[in-house]
Parts: sequence; structure tokens; C-alpha cells
Amino acid sequence: MKLYSRLMMIAIMSLAIISCGDDDPEITNKDLTLNLTGLEDLGADFAYEGWIIVDGAAVSTGVFNVDASGNLDQTTFSVEQTSLDNATTFVLTIEPSPDTDPAPTDVHILAGDFSGSNATVSVDHEAALGTDFTASTGKYILATPTDGEMNNEKSGVWFLDLASGRPEAGLNLPILPTGWAYEGWAVIDGTPVTTGTFTDFASADADAKYSGTMGGPAYPGEDFIQNAPAGLSFPTDLAGTTVVISVEPSPDNSPAPFVLKPLVAPVDSDALDHVTYDMNNNADATNPGGAVSRN
Repeated sequence: MKLYSRLMMIAIMSLAIISCGDDDPEITNKDLTLNLTGLEDLGADFAYEGWIIVDGAAVSTGVFNVDASGNLDQTTFSVEQTSLDNATTFVLTIEPSPDTDPAPTDVHILAGDFSGSNATVSVDHEAALGTDFTASTGKYILATPTDGEMNNEKSGVWFLDLASGRPEAGLNLPILPTGWAYEGWAVIDGTPVTTGTFTDFASADADAKYSGTMGGPAYPGEDFIQNAPAGLSFPTDLAGTTVVISVEPSPDNSPAPFVLKPLVAPVDSDALDHVTYDMNNNADATNPGGAVSRN
């Protein structure tokens, strides 16, 4: 009788354990779908990563790459349902690849708040760059102040304004968040050549590797006097070329200009040195964007 009672107790306990297991909620996932345009191939050392913000914390939704045509190699990601349902914001970052840090980098390129099942994402969201650059303006001159001579004045570009008769800041750009920097470029015979990176458009930039030995203006710019890249010859003539201001990730994924190019100026073939020229706002043509949906 005692043995029967013990067997019955064991059977009841086993049923109780099975019953408790059946009551545990199962973790279920749902799909997050990305419909993004305007992103570029980051190369082998970097990748894009999506994040949802849940109760103030970032939760990864997955990593993807973009090919040379702007196509994502993955557009649908399986995400834990409760987190996805409770997410308030989607953020897209640029991450090193491989990535040893589980936290997002400071390089936030797109973000958007969920409204129901959808979020429209853009560069101007406060969790991304915080601006769309459409109000940015720029001016530049051709000059080579760092060589001390007046015989190749159209071989340098400086982003400043001489309209008042003295040098003044030529760029009107928003302050960038951590993780981003501006960079100037001259496209010479189809090759983009950097004038240097900067975050303050009223100070000299971080590079002068092509300039002469004399000091330059306290503004972004470069003289193309020496150390020409392969395939080019300095001094040159920038008339008929193109000058560009881009927005670059920091750390930078590539020595070429990034996809964000808010200011562009085709230099007239008959451009004069020491004359102030306007740049065109190109932000709408290069800003990525799109939408994400949780299904």
C-alpha cells in the first residue's frame, strides 16, 4: 500500500512538472522588413546593422550588406516579437566587420519612429544625423596661397568667401553628431582627391598633404602642388572639374567620398582665381531613406 501511494505521488508530481512546462510562454518571433534606398557598398571591413529601441535600450535586428547597385543582401529579419512590438524607434548604424562590440557604434545613418507597424527612416531624425542638409550652402575660390607664387592659382580650392574683400567662412553647414565629419574634394580627371576632413568650417581642415610649404587660410581647402596621387600631375588646373563637400563616417569606411554629398559645384571651364563661386545644394539627390515595417 505504501509503495502504491509513493508511485501515485511520483506520477502526480510528474504531471505537475509537465503542466508547468506547458504553461510557460514560448518565445515567438515576427518579421522586420526593410525597404531602404540610397545606401552604398561599405566594402569588406564594414557593414550595416539595424537596431530597435525598446525601453531606451538598443536591440540588434541583424546585419546586412549593400552591393554596388544599392541592393540589400537581406531585407527581412526575424526579431523577438515582444521586443519588436514594444519598439519605439528603428536606427541603422555602420559597424566594423567583423564586429566584436555588441553595442551600436556612434555612426547612425538612418532612424525613424514607429507609428503602428511602420516607421519612415531618414538622415534627419534626431537618432541619426539630425539634419537633412537641405539648408546647407557653400562658396569657394580657386587659389594657391601655400606656394607663395602667382603662376598656378587655379590649382587649389578653398571653401571661403572673398566677397567682402577679406576671407570669411564660405560654408554654412550644420554641426555633425559624434561619428561623422565633413570632407572636401576636387574631382580631377575623374579621380576624387581629398582636401581634408573637418568638423568646423571656420577653421583649417585636418590635412595638407598636397599643399605647398607656406601656411594656408584658416578655412578648409587644399593646394594641389605636390605629392600627386598615381595617375595625376600637380600643379593642375581645376577649371572644368567638380568640387564637393561630403559627409563621412568616422572611422571612415573608404578613401573615396561617402554617399552623402550635400554640396557640389561644377567649376566653370573659364573660372577665374580669387573669385567667389557658389556651390549647389545636392542633399536631396544623395540622402538615403526609406521605411521599415513590423509584420
